[in-house]
Order: sequence, then structure tokens, then C-alpha cells
Amino acid sequence: MAINVLIVDDSPAMRTMISRTLQLSGLELGTQFEAGNGEEALGVLREHWVDVILTDINMPGMDGEELVRAVEADDLLKSVPVIVVSTDGTDARMHRLCSMGARGYLRKPFRPEALRNEIWKVLGGQSCTPQA
Repeated sequence: MAINVLIVDDSPAMRTMISRTLQLSGLELGTQFEAGNGEEALGVLREHWVDVILTDINMPGMDGEELVRAVEADDLLKSVPVIVVSTDGTDARMHRLCSMGARGYLRKPFRPEALRNEIWKVLGGQSCTPQA
């Protein structure tokens, strides 16, 4: 089963790095969509179905926290798991985002195997447990 992924980050270079890491992860990938902030991500989600969302936290406009809340509040989107991908790895931030509805959390930088394992975990329905 090919996995469609939405990568949300305000840095084009970081979106490219995450995309390349996905390609190295060993996952069977479908389409990879990109957005520069939460508002753009919601626009993509209105047009395309994705299996998982990978989002940064700190972005202009709608940030990652607001995106997690918006996805969780939308009856059509709340089944799509959101994995936060951020340099902010404080326990308080990770637990707050997980309690808001994020299903996973990866600290940048990360290895392809860690990304693959986190995606498998959330697609399998496991609860949010932040990964190093």
C-alpha cells in the first residue's frame, strides 16, 4: 500500500530534506504533498487525501499547534494522523502536542528508520509516544 504524505514546513530546504528522508526510509510512497504553513496544509487537505501529515511547529500564519487542533476538530480529517517533526524536543512541548491530538513526535534531525517506524506506529493506531 503506497502512503500519501503531506509535509508541512515553512522552510523549502527542510521540506526537501524530509522528502529525501522519506524516500530513504524504505516505505512504499505514493504522492508527497507540501505546504509552507497550516493554512496551506488545510488547503491541500481539502483537495487531496493523505495517509499521514508531517508538520513542523514554528511557522508563520497558522503554526503546527494550530494545525493539529484544526485537524483534530474536523470530523473528516481527524482520522489522518499528524506527526510533529520539530527541533523543539522539550518534554512539555511534546506532551502538550500529543494531548492536543498529534499521534507522533520526532525531533529533528532524525534517521530514515526513525521516520519509517513513527509512520508505521501511527498508521497502526498506536498512541503518541515521542521519539528521540
